Amino acid sequence: MTERGLLWTDKTEPREAATLLVEIGTEELPTRDVETLAACFAEALTSALRAAVLIMPNDFSATPYSSPRRLACLVGNVSRLQPPLPQFVTEGPFVTAALDNRGEPTRALLGFAAKFGVSIDELTTRMTPKGERYIHTANVARRSATDLIPELVRAALAALPIPKPMRWGDHDYSFVRPAHWLVMLHGADVVDGQILGLMSGRHSRGHRFHHPQPVHIADADSWLDALRAAKVLADPAERRARVEKQVMEAQERVGGRKGYSYMGALFDVTNLTEWPVAIECSFDKTFLEIPQEALIVTMVSNQKFFPVLDTDHKLTNNFIGVANIESKDPAEIRKGYERVIRPRFADAKFFFDEDLKQPLAAYQEPLKSVTYQQALGSVWDKCVRVAELSRVIANRVGVDAGLATRAAALSKCDLATRMVGEFPELQGVMGRYYAKASGENAEIAAALDEFYAPRFAGDGIAQGNVGRVLAVAERLDTLAGIFAAGMKPSGNKDPFALRRAALGLARTLIEGGLKIDLVAQLRETVDLVVDQTASATPPRAQALKVENRDQLVAELYDFILDRLRGYYADLGIGGEAFEAVRALAPRDLTDFDRRLRAVVEFAALPEAQALAAANKRIGNILRQAGVETAGAVDPQLVESGAEASLADALGRAEADAAPLVESRDYVGLLKRLATLREPVDRFFDGVMVMVDDVPRRTNRLNLLARLRGLFLRVADISLLPSAAG
Repeated sequence: MTERGLLWTDKTEPREAATLLVEIGTEELPTRDVETLAACFAEALTSALRAAVLIMPNDFSATPYSSPRRLACLVGNVSRLQPPLPQFVTEGPFVTAALDNRGEPTRALLGFAAKFGVSIDELTTRMTPKGERYIHTANVARRSATDLIPELVRAALAALPIPKPMRWGDHDYSFVRPAHWLVMLHGADVVDGQILGLMSGRHSRGHRFHHPQPVHIADADSWLDALRAAKVLADPAERRARVEKQVMEAQERVGGRKGYSYMGALFDVTNLTEWPVAIECSFDKTFLEIPQEALIVTMVSNQKFFPVLDTDHKLTNNFIGVANIESKDPAEIRKGYERVIRPRFADAKFFFDEDLKQPLAAYQEPLKSVTYQQALGSVWDKCVRVAELSRVIANRVGVDAGLATRAAALSKCDLATRMVGEFPELQGVMGRYYAKASGENAEIAAALDEFYAPRFAGDGIAQGNVGRVLAVAERLDTLAGIFAAGMKPSGNKDPFALRRAALGLARTLIEGGLKIDLVAQLRETVDLVVDQTASATPPRAQALKVENRDQLVAELYDFILDRLRGYYADLGIGGEAFEAVRALAPRDLTDFDRRLRAVVEFAALPEAQALAAANKRIGNILRQAGVETAGAVDPQLVESGAEASLADALGRAEADAAPLVESRDYVGLLKRLATLREPVDRFFDGVMVMVDDVPRRTNRLNLLARLRGLFLRVADISLLPSAAG
């Protein structure tokens, strides 16, 4: 029980409420932050209103709004007055400690009364879970919403996550951008107050060009419509829908593929406009000789334009711009958009043409002067290690080692090109184009792009075998190298994106069906990284210090498996099944995946819970008896009945299990083991394991160890949910 809290003595008084509007007008807000700030403001404001008891739990609505020039929030059902007769109750000493044997007040009680300036007679008592206590009750004056809201808004604004607040004018106020107007309405009433140096009122501002004059807001509920009439869509969802609809219609009008949009541009344009209008534009077809990815990147990232693709996903020479004005002469806006995009495309063409003047392999030499990491050498040093790993892995999984090695050697060459220097997001993509232009093998060219996959959550793995081998080798080297350099992730800090690299590695192995001993491969990778850096000429400025390579390998293996937990959780596979397989630490992740899926299927069987409970019980018995491995079972010591029945069923199951384990048919094996439920149950119901007869006790322990070992050929079933009791 808290020592201080609010009590309401009367909840019957009718509650008068209205919608609250708070709008802060500003200069243009950061595009990528505006909706987040609006959401945070709404959350902070509703928290403050809830704490002030101006809104009731589950009986209000709160909606954030934003545009390039405003942050706002509408909160529905905000009380005009705090609830009646609130009381602050403070708990004091227990009655047993407050009065002495004669019933006289003790120093504890006297001090508690003096703290509030009241007599002991003015205190009351009440029963608490820990006993009867003295309490002091203080009435709190009710305050109106108009009195409270300004200070609540100030508190909400102070809580916003603004990394670099700005100051303006000659005062000390600061905000994400200079503020120019403030609207605070509770229903139809203005809430008087001064915030960020602005006096509140009922006049907002419309579109900068279409409606520059003030916009009168009659009441909070009419605010959205009033702004819409002034050519401002204050709801970002409404603006986004308008942009998407207009862009798709424009794409279709110019013969493009309907429905194709770029989410990055859609988000940016939504928060760059208050009254978006799509404009159809075009560019010189000769620019289509440039890789379309380069043109798309500069359109979307630099100019916030929407490319137009045909039905084959090929870029056309059309694009869609979105203006923040409904122009009387759209042709002039079109000319402006086409004029600004031309030099960007010309730059891309220049970079592309210059890069093609030499083969891709010629860009290896510059990589020697580009530092990858101080202790791990240059980017070229990394390529050398990845090439060796690719050769080894390719031989193990049946992929052409020559192609894999060549792809690894060329994998970072595009980083030294002009195009990737200008557009870093094109790494890999340009490597593919330049490799094709240099006459490299088609599989190698594809691998230079594919090995970056998966690039983001939900992205697929590399499609080609060479790309998969290179993806695995690249990530192995990254993980082993950065861990060896002592820079593994901590908390939410992961500057080298090692968590993403580990998940990409695991997914490529599992989804690509690459069967390798991951632990052994990690050890080879650690040895390669440490030995190469130790023998570097000249010596590294910061030498690697790996005192225990086996421990480092174990850390890496656990780190990779930790990433798999979330991967399988996204697939709907629970943690118990995952841990049941992880307990065996399978060294081949494709084998890990087969075991896990078999365990999930087994867990759905009606026998699963009982067998999981039996495995738990067997594990506890063996652990307490100090039995780690199964010894031979002497048939002469097996008693007839339940013990003999289990021994016989176990022997037959072991014989059936051998070919199933050999073929990695874990589903079939667990289904076969599920038939052991009946003899196992009868054994525990009718047989005492820990008998005084040592030979018989040992024999029965060996029998149970063999049974547990049979299940452990797949997973530790004892970690699955078990039947009660």
